[in-house]
Parts: sequence; C-alpha cells; structure tokens
Amino acid sequence: MALTDPLGDMLTRIRNGQQAKKDSVLSPASKLRANVLEVLQREGYIRGYSEDASGQHPALRIELKYFEGEPAIKHVARVSKPGRRVYSGSKELAPVRNGLGISIVSTPRGVLSDAEARTQNVGGEVLAEVF
Repeated sequence: MALTDPLGDMLTRIRNGQQAKKDSVLSPASKLRANVLEVLQREGYIRGYSEDASGQHPALRIELKYFEGEPAIKHVARVSKPGRRVYSGSKELAPVRNGLGISIVSTPRGVLSDAEARTQNVGGEVLAEVF
C-alpha cells in the first residue's frame, strides 16, 4: 500500500512512539524526512537520528527525547497536506505558541525552522508545527 503523505506518517510515528514511551522509532528513509529531522534535532525536540540499513529498505532510527519523564514534543501536526498545500511568505510566518514552538518550512534554501526562515527572509511551504 502506497503512502499518500510520507511526512505525515513519520510525524505520526514520532507522536505514537512518545505516547508509548519508546526510546526510538523507525521510519522509512527519504531526503525530506532527514531534513525535517535535522531541524527537529537542531531545535532540541529529538536527541538525534541515524540511518538504519538492517532491513530490506533504508530507514531512519529516530531517538526520542524526554524531560523528567514527559515527551519533549507536546504537539506535532502537519500543516500543509497533500489535499491542501499551505504556503507562507517570510513576513506572514506567525510564531507558534508565542515563540515557544516552531513551524517547519520547506524553502528554496532547504528545510528551515520559522525563525531561520524569517532571519534569511525566505518563505515557502509550511510543512508542520511542533511545540
């Protein structure tokens, strides 16, 4: 069965893994997923990720992060979906939860957080929001 939203699938695996208090979760590998995980790691929402080639297809092992037993990610949601794409200019990128969260934006300069996109004055597709 083909996935219609691979990024949404990865975010759901992260959400489910944290609810089940898992140390790590596996997700099929792709460049977009790796770039989104790089932003999450840079912003401190996950401990890290690595390429896992133990199976038939390459996968990404995502190391989840907890603080005093609570997940570091309280909320993760897909904003731009396959049926409804959401684009935003650098001036229209609103802070998530008054700056306590981030939006992940796919720009011509790569996948960035909303703060990085505002600093570089670039807009793009708003992939997800995390806090």
